[in-house]
Amino acid sequence: MNEKATYIVMLGPPGAGKGTQAKILAEKLGLVHVSTGDLFRENLSQETELGKLASSFMVRGELVPDDVTIAMVKERLSRPDCARGAVMDGFPRTPAQAGAFETLLAEIDGKVDHVPFISVPNDVLVERLSGRWMSHSGRVYHALYNPPKVKWVDDVDGSPLYQREDDKPETVLHRIKVYYDQTSPLIEFYRQAGTLVEIDGTKEIEQVTEDLLEAVA
Repeated sequence: MNEKATYIVMLGPPGAGKGTQAKILAEKLGLVHVSTGDLFRENLSQETELGKLASSFMVRGELVPDDVTIAMVKERLSRPDCARGAVMDGFPRTPAQAGAFETLLAEIDGKVDHVPFISVPNDVLVERLSGRWMSHSGRVYHALYNPPKVKWVDDVDGSPLYQREDDKPETVLHRIKVYYDQTSPLIEFYRQAGTLVEIDGTKEIEQVTEDLLEAVA
């Protein structure tokens, strides 16, 4: 393993732009973007042993145990393209996972170098996430950033737009609350470790990227 491998853990509530920035940051730094969502989909679709194990819990409606998730992460980081390190997106989610991740990295002479936390006020998050409206043909609009020409009507076929349950303000607020309930201990874990750096996520995407690059330099 390359001694200078860099490991970055991205944190941020729904709507903060964490996934977008993780991809951009990985590309600019020449690292691999490791999304646990992608990892699960890959293992499930390829029916790997870990994928089958994860599926056995999911079909019963149970949470996939940490050790299965960590095994997936360990396998991914062992691939040659991760020799320079990775930007982690969606893992770890809890202090227990963070501790296991530290142990995993220590085995390959690595450590978590930076933990950018993209911070955005709740009202801005709700505005971003609850502004999304769909057409029945699958076109996506946003009340602020990509509004239809006629309010609540599809530009192409004139059909009424609708809002998914997930995008309704009350659902969005619940998602944000759940995120902070689950992640506050993790934020504190990395703050205590001295690796957490708070990034203002209300700025333009390009400026957030610049701030991130400066924070991990």
